[in-house]
Amino acid sequence: MRTFRHTRLLAVTGAALTALALTACEDGTGTRDEGASAPAATPTAPATAPPSAAQSPSGTAEPAAAAEPEKTPAEKPASPAPTKAPGAAAGADDGPVRTVCNGSNTKVTAQPVPRPLNHMLLTVTNTGAKPCNLMYYPVLRFDEMQWVPQARPDTKPQAVPTLAPGESGYAGVLLSAADGSGDGGTTARKLTVAFQGGTPNSDGGPAATPPLPAAGVYYDSSLTVTYWRSSMEDALG
Repeated sequence: MRTFRHTRLLAVTGAALTALALTACEDGTGTRDEGASAPAATPTAPATAPPSAAQSPSGTAEPAAAAEPEKTPAEKPASPAPTKAPGAAAGADDGPVRTVCNGSNTKVTAQPVPRPLNHMLLTVTNTGAKPCNLMYYPVLRFDEMQWVPQARPDTKPQAVPTLAPGESGYAGVLLSAADGSGDGGTTARKLTVAFQGGTPNSDGGPAATPPLPAAGVYYDSSLTVTYWRSSMEDALG
């Protein structure tokens, strides 16, 4: 009987020790404390440094070319101004300018001629110190006539006659039709010769009033003039 109790006591004691050992190993929540778990390391991608230089085919770094700053309009070179091509025609303000022949720098005479019939010759002599140009044709006015005689187109010269000091230019005047076909015939006692300027029908300056023969000159509606010419033959031809 004593042996049975002793054996039972040993069994109870062993069970208690086992339970105590288990209690010491638990954290009070019924779970064995295996110790704090180490946090898992999170893999991070290696930082990539920004490229500081372009790689050459050989693997060595080459410095990047610096971008050229854009120039402002003030910094940009100005386009060269166009220049006049050699041989270009001279303008009114940069080419040689000659004086226009008129009543202030010439002497004008008006003389009827025997041939051709019913013709009169105008002679203009440069009395100035500079050359002058005889522009287009003379604008004639007999007495108080209200119309202007027209110029014959076939008498227009190739170039404007230029008179050096002392030189003369000419124009022919058809006074009346040789066959009597003209009308309104009358005898004039006074003649006014006007000069044209650089453009047709422009004012070329003072007019001239050459004297007519004492008997006057007869003219009719056939009255025409030639362009100013450099020779008498061209004016009356």
